[in-house]
Amino acid sequence: MTMEMIVPLGGMLLFLTMSLVLFQGKGAILIAGYNTLSAEEKAKYDEAALCKATGKLMFGITFSMALIFVGEFFQQDWLLIVGIILMIAIIMGGIIHMNTGNRYAVQQSEKENKKETGQQ
Repeated sequence: MTMEMIVPLGGMLLFLTMSLVLFQGKGAILIAGYNTLSAEEKAKYDEAALCKATGKLMFGITFSMALIFVGEFFQQDWLLIVGIILMIAIIMGGIIHMNTGNRYAVQQSEKENKKETGQQ
């Protein structure tokens, strides 16, 4: 294996690992912006749902990275182009989806349950 193959495969493995961690509802520290919020601000969001959505987004990015790699490896320009277009579409769609509709806000009843049980 040459270095030209090891670096992209290592990147895909790293993305796949982070995707799996996030998809399990853990690893919120990996989400940019969320990890800098105060405890009061973090309480307004459903951390597990946010992590799962970010994990799904990263799975899609990992898949498109794999398409780009395979297209480059086998010198198939159409596969490379499909991978690039898919990555752009996934990122743009994910950003729009995650930032609209207040999808990850904790419902009022969930907030009350957390206060009663002493969870954050």
